[in-house]
Amino acid sequence: MFQTTSPLVLGSGSPRRRELLEGLGILFAVHPAVDPEPEFVTGSCPEEHALDAARRKAREVAVAYPEAMVLAADTIVVVDGDVLGKPENAAVALEMLQRLAGREHAVITGCCLRMHAKGYEQGFAVRTRVWMRDFGKDVLTAYAATGEPLDKAGAYGIQDRAGFLVERIEGSYTNVVGLPLAETIKLLLEQDIIKARCHETYVVWR
Repeated sequence: MFQTTSPLVLGSGSPRRRELLEGLGILFAVHPAVDPEPEFVTGSCPEEHALDAARRKAREVAVAYPEAMVLAADTIVVVDGDVLGKPENAAVALEMLQRLAGREHAVITGCCLRMHAKGYEQGFAVRTRVWMRDFGKDVLTAYAATGEPLDKAGAYGIQDRAGFLVERIEGSYTNVVGLPLAETIKLLLEQDIIKARCHETYVVWR
């Protein structure tokens, strides 16, 4: 659907972000940032926190690829003003899931595009409201035991087996997965990093 017309680097090791971009035919290199993410300060703006983390990642990776456009992102889950990160074990995952069960929370992704050589940087943050059903402790324990929550903010992935936990969302679905595609693609098109692939052949049935 899209073709890459200028070097693009994904400054993230997230397989979900890779899959979202690859699904649109976009070619890119992968170079995850290694600097630790900033600690969330209680009472601060979650959008600014996610955007700051994305900027730090983009700036770190852009130094190694000065002529390329670097795309970095950071996704957080927010409930009661607290940020839920990635659980270190199944017990912590269960605690997070129980906290989210039967109520609303927010998924916020900060994104940053940066080209070091040109001094270009553009960032944004997207918020999606998510409502979870409460299936009870046994179901949540079983899901936590799969190990699936351990690399996901908030201990669940809407695109994976935990999808049944989500009652509804308001906003971008791909934002909950880890990368708000509508906003990201818009910027990549504006900066001529990608363009629509128009030479593919389509069969029209009459």
